[in-house]
Amino acid sequence: MKVSKLKKFNAAEHLRTPEARAEYLSIVLADGDPTEVRDALNLVARAQGMSAVAKAAGVTREGLYKTLGENGNPEFATVLRVFGAMGIRLTAEPAGAKPRKKAVA
Repeated sequence: MKVSKLKKFNAAEHLRTPEARAEYLSIVLADGDPTEVRDALNLVARAQGMSAVAKAAGVTREGLYKTLGENGNPEFATVLRVFGAMGIRLTAEPAGAKPRKKAVA
C-alpha cells in the first residue's frame, strides 16, 4: 500500500473573502483572548498578503511579522492600523447582546 504525503493545513487558504476574514476576526474578538486576537490578525494578514497589509498599515513586512508573531505584543494603535489595512472595521456592542442577524438581500 502506497502512502501519499498529506498537504500541511494552512488556515489562511480558507479565508479568501473579506466577509470570511471579518467573520473569523469577529469570533476571535468575542472570545477576548489577546493572544488569540494577535494570532488571528497574523493569519488574516497572511491570507491577504503580509506585504500588502504591512504597506497599507505603514509598517515594514518584517516588523509586522514580528509584531504579530508568537512573542509579539502589538500596541493598540498598531492593531487599529492593521485592521484598517485589512479593510475591516471594528465595532462595539454590549457584551450580553445577541449576535446581529445579517440582512437578507
